[in-house]
Amino acid sequence: MTSERIELTKEGYEKLLAEYDNLVNVERPRILADLAAARAQGDLSENADYDSAKKQQAEIEEKIARIEYIKQNHVIIEDHGKASKSVGLGTKVVVKNLAKGKEETFTIVSTFETNPFEGYISKDSPLGAAVFGKHVGDVCLVKAKSEYQVEIVRIEK
Repeated sequence: MTSERIELTKEGYEKLLAEYDNLVNVERPRILADLAAARAQGDLSENADYDSAKKQQAEIEEKIARIEYIKQNHVIIEDHGKASKSVGLGTKVVVKNLAKGKEETFTIVSTFETNPFEGYISKDSPLGAAVFGKHVGDVCLVKAKSEYQVEIVRIEK
């Protein structure tokens, strides 16, 4: 199996390590205790608590395995920094949707760090790809389901 190079910002890697620590040291022991309590109830064939705990255990172990894979194959991509003149990983970007006249602020991150609800979008998303490498004042075509244009208003750290 060939490994892929997984690009992460320093901040994203630190969040990943915190999530891993929580999964291994808090969630895994909690679910093992839940499993032991469910086993103590007796017959496992119709034990909803046991089934639920086994499902949660599988989900936790899957997340741990995914993070271990990322930890083994990650590369920290240096943030562009405060003086950056172009959009890159780790930069905060303010764009104006030219059709709606509204400004939007987000930070460009790798695919593994994406959380649009917290303002982190992937450099590979339609909006991220449109502005990546561009400069303040550039007008970019966002190739989404309904194409639209944005103007880069500001690039921050």
